[in-house]
Formats: sequence, C-alpha cells, structure tokens
Amino acid sequence: QVQLVESGGGLVRPGGSLRLSCAASESTFRNYALAWFRQAPGAGREFVAGISWSGSNTVYTDSVKGRLTITRDNAKNTLYLQMNDLKPEDTAVYYCAATFSRAHWVGETVNDYDLWGQGTQVTVSS
Repeated sequence: QVQLVESGGGLVRPGGSLRLSCAASESTFRNYALAWFRQAPGAGREFVAGISWSGSNTVYTDSVKGRLTITRDNAKNTLYLQMNDLKPEDTAVYYCAATFSRAHWVGETVNDYDLWGQGTQVTVSS
C-alpha cells in the first residue's frame, strides 16, 4: 500500500511563500489521483487542490486560485503545492491524499480519497 509523507511546512509571514511536498513510497503513485486538504483548529478538513493521475486536470478551491499551484512529478513519486502570497487564513495542517484512478477525474471531498499522509503544519503570521 502506498504511504504518503508530507514536508515543507513552517512559519511564514503574510505575503510569503512555501512549497509543500508529498513523497510516496511506491511507483504505483503514478496511477493515483492526488489532492491537498487542510484543517484549521476547530474546523473540518477542507479541499484545497487536486490533480489527476496524468497531471492534465487540476482543480482548486476558490480561495486559493491564483496563489497556490498543485503539480506532480511521477518520475519522483512526489506531489507538490507551491504556495504564494500566503494569508493568515491559510494557517492549517496540510494533508496530501491519494486514491487509485486512471481517469481525468479529480475528487474534491474527503470521502473521495482513501490514503492520507500525517500532515504538515503551515502557520502564516507576522
């Protein structure tokens, strides 16, 4: 079973940037649809961005469009989230998620994914 490990979180000032990474343990990663979710204290886990197995289809929640970019490198078994112009409301634990899919589809709910990483903390504060 594929295991996912996130990295790249930290403390950044408003307007700053971070790049999150999610490394997978197996090359079968290339057959999975992937996504980033986040969970702020006291809130539910929300969809941030998703990408199809080939990388040809990407989906973003409205609040991050134009600031966050999801990409994947199937040769390196790694998913990325480039985060620019960060805002305090982006503060959360960020999770990568995966589910087997060779379709153009990208899921946008927690129930669409069955593999999860342990999360990485992103804090945006001055």
